[in-house]
Amino acid sequence: MIRRSIPVVDRVGDPFFALDTDFRFTYLNGRAEALLDRPRGELIGRVMWDEFPETVETQFPDGFYRAMDEQVPVSFEVYHTPLETWFEARAFPAENGLSVYMRDVTERKQRRIELARHAAVVEAVNDGVVTLDRNSRIVSLNDAIRSVLELDGEDVVGEHVETLIDRASIGAADAVEIGRAINEVEIGNATYRKLEIPFVDAEGTERVGELRVVPIDYGKATVAGVARDVTERHEYERVVTSLHEITRWLLGSDDPEEICAIAVHAGSDLLGLPISGVWLLDDERGALEPVAGTAGAYEEFGGLPRFTSGDSLVWNVFEAGEIERYDDLHAVDGAYNPGTPIRSEIIAPIGTHGVLMTGSLEPHEFDETDVDLVSTLVENTRAALDRAARERVLRERTRELERQTDRLEVVAEILSTDLAEQLDAVAAALEDDGSDDEWEFPFAEDDVESTLDRTERLLDDVREFARNATAVGLRSRIDLESAIEEAVAASRLENPRIVVEESATLRADPDRFARLLESILDDAAARADGTVTIQVGLLGFEEPVDGSRGFFLLDDAAEIPPTDRERVLDPAAATDDAADGFGLGLGLARAIADAHDWTLSVAGGDRGGTRIEIRDVTTLERR
Repeated sequence: MIRRSIPVVDRVGDPFFALDTDFRFTYLNGRAEALLDRPRGELIGRVMWDEFPETVETQFPDGFYRAMDEQVPVSFEVYHTPLETWFEARAFPAENGLSVYMRDVTERKQRRIELARHAAVVEAVNDGVVTLDRNSRIVSLNDAIRSVLELDGEDVVGEHVETLIDRASIGAADAVEIGRAINEVEIGNATYRKLEIPFVDAEGTERVGELRVVPIDYGKATVAGVARDVTERHEYERVVTSLHEITRWLLGSDDPEEICAIAVHAGSDLLGLPISGVWLLDDERGALEPVAGTAGAYEEFGGLPRFTSGDSLVWNVFEAGEIERYDDLHAVDGAYNPGTPIRSEIIAPIGTHGVLMTGSLEPHEFDETDVDLVSTLVENTRAALDRAARERVLRERTRELERQTDRLEVVAEILSTDLAEQLDAVAAALEDDGSDDEWEFPFAEDDVESTLDRTERLLDDVREFARNATAVGLRSRIDLESAIEEAVAASRLENPRIVVEESATLRADPDRFARLLESILDDAAARADGTVTIQVGLLGFEEPVDGSRGFFLLDDAAEIPPTDRERVLDPAAATDDAADGFGLGLGLARAIADAHDWTLSVAGGDRGGTRIEIRDVTTLERR
């Protein structure tokens, strides 16, 4: 066999082996065979946990499972008892399993042991330290442990370590782990062990301690336990993990108010922020409107205020776009309510959507950790609101495409029937040259003009109707009475009598609003037999308020029968009445109303005639 035919990993000086996804050996190099004291032929295809020596097996599973499950490289140290050697194991995941390299780090570990022995003394300055003899009896303990558990050191010296375990109310399972860690360090199977142990201090408060067990050589003591209170760190990590879970809830909603409610209650329950609220920007009003608040906020203030430009710290922070912490509002200028019972506060912008504010009745209640957690919460909330906005736009576009398709189908129907009939009639007349030498147009002049006029009017309506319903131009303030007068002049009404009950203004696209009024008036003209009276009045201003704001046009022409009122709002109905001669009529009027987010309906008058109502005109104001 030539040298290059030997696998590269066989030339590696350190042990190497490969496992499949079921942790079966698929390859071992020579050093790995020596380490396991088994030829590769016996191990290939066998499960690692069944074949590995027991002294090594118990140290591998956690790291290997993590590498396989999370598909991330892992590195950890293991002790091989037969060879009295420490190895650094590095496992690299792949789609078909793991590749494992092991390197002898015994010399490095020995140096660490010496350093650990010296470090144990240094760490005792701030951490709790207890030393034990070979029988796990207490040799000494420092003031930190005495203080936390309110112990008299002399009373427990010589007692078994279980005395401390019982005094700290440590659970049975954790007590077993502590005993196992002490034993492994004592016999040399581990240079140190680190555990996180829940305990209860002398005041009855539940806390979390990080316990490190290390070997020492100091008189009778052979093992030291170094304990550090990591309750705050543990709580911070728990909260951060929970915030990620909350993010899934936030991103699972497409309702902005629901998203804000989740954020507020997450802050209250998870972060301990009982007085919190969220305000979102109302573009039309130019104000931050309250949309969600905790029970604590409503109990304290009876409701949340609206904020406008320059009237509060909340608005200032929103404009600046940076989170702010106020340790004492009584010492800060610009508060919305200088006499507020709120003393400390965190205000966090939610992008361009709005702000989240949380407060406390005590000064200096928040620290940088709170600021970090609130920042994470509002960033997740911002992402959820961004997504909700995108989903809303997508739904609106989808609905608009559906409406556009429906409009184009109507246009096609009109062009293929009504308009084609009119043009065919004119074309047939022009082609008919008669039997006499002197040709005479078969229609009376006024009939031809009427036919061509209807054709032109229909083309204008088709063009208007085919426009995107959301294509409303810049809205401007319109005087309703003046708009009615102009529409009457442009309509087919002859000498109508117009009665405008009250003056009012509204905001709309002037051109499209004029066309809406003309379509309504033309419909009245088509039903009229003589002079028509049009009454114009306002809606939604009566006491009690009768529905949303709007206006109506009531005519005394022939009433549209109840059975036909919905049909006439369908633009396709224009093709069913070739005699009306006035385009798409009320179907076009409703399309323009829809484009403005208004609602158009047809009803009968109290004394006959037809009443056209347009509601949801939120900008309508009396003059």
